[in-house]
Amino acid sequence: MFPVLLLLLFFFAKVTHQINVDCNELQMMGQFMCPDPARGQIDPKTQQLAGCTKEGRARVWCIAANEINCTETGNATFTREVPCKWTNGYHLDTTLLLSVFLGMFGVDRFYLGYPGIGLLKFCTLGGMFLGQLIDIVLIALQVVGPADGSAYVIPYYGAGIHIVRSDNTTYRLPRDDW
Repeated sequence: MFPVLLLLLFFFAKVTHQINVDCNELQMMGQFMCPDPARGQIDPKTQQLAGCTKEGRARVWCIAANEINCTETGNATFTREVPCKWTNGYHLDTTLLLSVFLGMFGVDRFYLGYPGIGLLKFCTLGGMFLGQLIDIVLIALQVVGPADGSAYVIPYYGAGIHIVRSDNTTYRLPRDDW
């Protein structure tokens, strides 16, 4: 009976080998996960990663995959800089409400920090309401943002977008049917 239990224990025992690695050298997202969901690293006020700087970088705690041990900390956790959106308190929902209900008076542009455009909209009654409609669309698409270059406060897993822009240095891959 004892040899059978020993044999069953041998077959069902999981053998793990910890690999010691410099976790800053990990390349693929399958090797680690950032930010570590077990830690509350999202600031409830800005809905972005805590410690997000104006340069759009934040240092967060990450967790390495199973059986990877980081040499920096001696366990599976490590810190890494990841991109984030720096916010300065301008809420997208507030901006949209101002644009819909008071956009003809330019209040939305005053709120975002564009007093010149706000005054122009006020004097022309929102550009005869056509400018107000265009502003609603541009703000909803997040093309028009705060004047200080910050991002809108949007829920972290909300409807935030990332606009991909091209310029003269952008290479466009030609397609076969062109």
